[in-house]
Amino acid sequence: MSEFAIEVKDLHKTFRDDKKSVEVLKGISFSVGKGEIFGIVGFSGAGKSTLVRCMNRLEEPDSGEVIINGKQIIGLKRQELNQERRKIGMIFQQFNLFDSMDVYHNIAFPLKPLHMSKAEMNIRIDEILELVGLTDKKFAYPGELSGGQKQRVGIARALANNPEILLCDEATSALDLQTTISILDLLMEINKKLDLTIILITHELEVIKYACDRVAVMENGEFREEGTIQEVFTNPQCTTARNFIQVFNRFRDGNKEDAK
Repeated sequence: MSEFAIEVKDLHKTFRDDKKSVEVLKGISFSVGKGEIFGIVGFSGAGKSTLVRCMNRLEEPDSGEVIINGKQIIGLKRQELNQERRKIGMIFQQFNLFDSMDVYHNIAFPLKPLHMSKAEMNIRIDEILELVGLTDKKFAYPGELSGGQKQRVGIARALANNPEILLCDEATSALDLQTTISILDLLMEINKKLDLTIILITHELEVIKYACDRVAVMENGEFREEGTIQEVFTNPQCTTARNFIQVFNRFRDGNKEDAK
């Protein structure tokens, strides 16, 4: 069995319409170790969200390979793909909750195809609610929750099927700094408790530095640089990484000035 939870090989994706075509992914290749938190950082339009959506085939890549725990998911038929997708949880920037459902039923939604008994479902949902710190919000509706609580529900729903991999697409971008830290702390706790492999997509370098083991810097559909957090922060090799670090340092120094 592969030592990697995720292997992406030469992944290409082009969007086309009647007037033009835009190559969004230009031969992306990388691998992520089991239990690793791997960050992908890039400015808007770099192709980050398309990449992560191709990894669970919410978008169909034009060519390349996506191997999840040794299983090639490109080319799988619908039924087998749905089975493999249960191993891949995903959380989104805008939470994607059902406003007409309470927290319990939002989390229960991905469990319905499993035909669990009501007792089994109750036990599972209570376990997840305790894990994400929302036991007291079981029957609250999204409109009654803060942004951080909504994202915790999103995380709980993504964990419902006991996934092996969690894809986070700008999961903290809609949150304030304090709430962002609490969500990142939760993701790191889940990573350790469940030995969960996490892909963290963001345009915020401070998020990468806080939570990730390694990072890839993405620009214009390509990885420009990849390495440990220390390597990229102390000796950035590409212009995009240097620009990110300059912004990060200005942000950090500005906060220091504000605290005086």
